[in-house]
Amino acid sequence: MAIADIHAFLQDLHTQLKPLSEGQLACYIPELAKADPHWFGLSLVTLDGRSFDVGDAQQTFTIQSISKVFVYGMALEDYGRENLLKKVGVEPTGDPFNSLIRLDADSKRPDNPMVNAGAIATTSLITGKAPADRLNRLLAMFKRYVGREVFIDMSTFLSERATGHRNRAMAHLMLNFGMIDEHIDEALDLYFQQCSVLVNVHDLAVMAATLANQGVNPLTGEQAVGSEHVRDILSVMYTCGMYNFAGEWAFRVGIPAKSGVSGGIIAVVPNQAGIAVFSPLLDEHGNSVRGLRVFEALSKQYGFHLFDLCLGRCRFEAALQGPGGPC
Repeated sequence: MAIADIHAFLQDLHTQLKPLSEGQLACYIPELAKADPHWFGLSLVTLDGRSFDVGDAQQTFTIQSISKVFVYGMALEDYGRENLLKKVGVEPTGDPFNSLIRLDADSKRPDNPMVNAGAIATTSLITGKAPADRLNRLLAMFKRYVGREVFIDMSTFLSERATGHRNRAMAHLMLNFGMIDEHIDEALDLYFQQCSVLVNVHDLAVMAATLANQGVNPLTGEQAVGSEHVRDILSVMYTCGMYNFAGEWAFRVGIPAKSGVSGGIIAVVPNQAGIAVFSPLLDEHGNSVRGLRVFEALSKQYGFHLFDLCLGRCRFEAALQGPGGPC
């Protein structure tokens, strides 16, 4: 299979799945309810910087919960693994991402950084002298992953801030147990801001490819996160990144991933590629309906599942190299 066939396969998937109308928009955040349900983009970026974009690949949207992956990496750099584990665990929950009860019964820490409670706790740990310093550090971190300046969508930020009562309740509960400090409003504002960063699906694929490349952005060559933290980031993505669908995702697709309620999904094929899909119609778990179908098809076609082992690496490298490749 030649390189052109990868693009053709993505294009065929896009054509097949675009008529799909299952799912709902994330109406509980007013700004997200304004999305066009027909938006649908795919992107795959390899470690040598080659890009395969299909559909609405330049359509911007807010990153939402996909941001949790990268802020977790930032917290790992600020605190180290063991210190961070005292505040946020790494256990999958089996419960919805916005569950109010997901604090460990003994330690009182959130179960993992991919659910809202854990993400708020993680964000509250980001260091800086003042809120503006912490926000600027966060935006600089996203810039290293994307390879360009990123910006906050103020309408979405204000929408989430005005309606985020459930997240505010989680923060007060964690304050009660000593998991976060009393600067609740500052922590929540930063959390709502990180979720409101504007990206497109190509940006997300570059971010995923950066994790696949041991933290080095394949387009710019810049180290976005220390390579020593990438294994921890990918491990939590694999076990917790798809909310209470994480087990079935691991079974059917089998690569580290993270979804967001704006309709994005990123996935990392370690040492090979980053992949992203954007389609705002969501299933009952908050995952993109078209996105799930895309990744199931890609995993089957190229053997991406982690437990396909050598078979997966061989299929994809053969696709990239064309005739005379490793297979």
